[in-house]
Amino acid sequence: MFRIALARSRVISRSSITAGPNPVGATAATKNISATLCFNRFNSQKAGDFWTAPVLTYEQVKPRTEQPTPSAYLIDVREPDEVILEKFGFEKPKADQEIVFYCRSGKRSASASDIAQKNGFTNVFNYEGSWLDWTSREQGKSS
Repeated sequence: MFRIALARSRVISRSSITAGPNPVGATAATKNISATLCFNRFNSQKAGDFWTAPVLTYEQVKPRTEQPTPSAYLIDVREPDEVILEKFGFEKPKADQEIVFYCRSGKRSASASDIAQKNGFTNVFNYEGSWLDWTSREQGKSS
């Protein structure tokens, strides 16, 4: 079986790279240079400019998807903005559109609401009871 996995990519901040004890002899300048190099490596440079992994073409990847094996993975590391239409069936909402977040119990949706507001979305709501509340209320209704 060929496994397809989704991975969330994250922007690497300088603070996360430089946090922790200094290596022996490291200076602030050295740490900042390594943070800059690390950031530059994970931006939108053309594959192959910095990476050393072998590069595959469509013709090489396609057969791997048609004859899966348990020892191989195809991992999707696209950004959420790049797959939102495919995954959810709609475009990314505009900053002023109404957005209601829900999850299983309301905890993750509260976090998502907070993150959306911090990222400029202005018409954001959290369905506090979320999926558990919804299903318990819907069970009593007849079709």
